[in-house]
Amino acid sequence: MTATIDLKHLQKSFGKQQVLKDINLTVNAGEIVGLIGPSGAGKSTVIKTMLGMEKADGGQALILQTTMPNRLVLGKIGYMAQSDALYEDLTARENLAFFGRMKGLNGKKLKDEISHVSQVVDLTSDLDKLVSGFSGGMKRRLSLAISLLGSAQLLILDEPTVGIDPALRRQIWHELGVIRDQGRSILVTTHVMAEAEATDRVALLIGGKIVAFDQPQKLEQSYDVSSIEDVFLKAEKEAQQ
Repeated sequence: MTATIDLKHLQKSFGKQQVLKDINLTVNAGEIVGLIGPSGAGKSTVIKTMLGMEKADGGQALILQTTMPNRLVLGKIGYMAQSDALYEDLTARENLAFFGRMKGLNGKKLKDEISHVSQVVDLTSDLDKLVSGFSGGMKRRLSLAISLLGSAQLLILDEPTVGIDPALRRQIWHELGVIRDQGRSILVTTHVMAEAEATDRVALLIGGKIVAFDQPQKLEQSYDVSSIEDVFLKAEKEAQQ
C-alpha cells in the first residue's frame, strides 16, 4: 500500500536542541492516524517539517509521494494549523469563499461545500458575522471548516477540537469517519485521549521519537492497560527512567 504520508528517520533541531531525533511514521489511504505526546514534544514540528515549512536536518519526508514544499501537492492537502490564519475583517462566509476559490471551487460547488462544512462545525447561523467578533472556539471551528473544503486527499489537523464542546466534537469526529471511509487520509494531533481511541492507529511521540505506533487496542494490550491514556502515562514514565 502506498502511503500518503511517509516519514523515515526525520530529524529537526533548533539551535542545539534536537526536537525530532528519529521520526518514522506512515499514514495510508483510508485511515485516521492520531499523533499524541506531551506538550512541547514536537507534534507541530513534525507537521511543519513534513510540509516543508521547516527544513529537516536529516531523514526523509514524503507527502503524496512528493518531497515538500510543492505547490501542486499543497493543493491536495487540507491543513489546519495550531494557530488560526483568518481574515478578521471579513465574515466567516467570505473567509470560506476566499479559501474555497484558492482550492479551485466556484459557483454551486463552492456554495454547497460552504453550506456543508458550516453545518459540520455548527457555524451556519454565524456565517455573515465578522470574524473579528468570534470567540477563540469559533475561530477554531472556522479554521477546521476551511481545511475541510475541497475534498482533499489528505487532511492534516493540528489539535482541531481545542475549545470545542463534547457534543460538537463528536459530530466533527463523525465527519472525519465519513472522510476516512471515502478512502481519504487524516493525520490528527490531539490531547483528548478519547479522540486518540477513535483513530485507526495512534503514534506516541516522546523524547523526539515515536516510541509506540499501532492500533489503539493493540497498544493497550502491549502495555497491559485498559486505555490509551494509560498507555500514554506508562510510556512517558518508562521514557523518564
